[in-house]
Amino acid sequence: MPQIIFLPHEELCPEGAAIEAPAGETVLDVALKNGISIPHACEKSCACTTCHLIIREGFDSLDESDELEDDMLDKAWGLEPESRLGCQAIIKDEDLVVEIPKYNLNIVNEEH
Repeated sequence: MPQIIFLPHEELCPEGAAIEAPAGETVLDVALKNGISIPHACEKSCACTTCHLIIREGFDSLDESDELEDDMLDKAWGLEPESRLGCQAIIKDEDLVVEIPKYNLNIVNEEH
């Protein structure tokens, strides 16, 4: 089973985390199931950028982003070539190292 390593994030995951992740799930779903409350204002419908993540390792193992995700990512704060929306990044068979950006465009963060 692949593993996702979440790098430390000051608010959401201060110690970082290494989580076993079943292939076929999204990075966002795995994070949420394991207590990492990544914002997701559009309820995982690819209509915002609040779940923007940077895939530091394993990026090429993910399916390519589609045009809708690319259009959303164009609006993300701190966009990098390895950026993906957590709700769209489906885990395959390789380990991932994920950075949660310090900022996003969501003004209010509501617990879901």
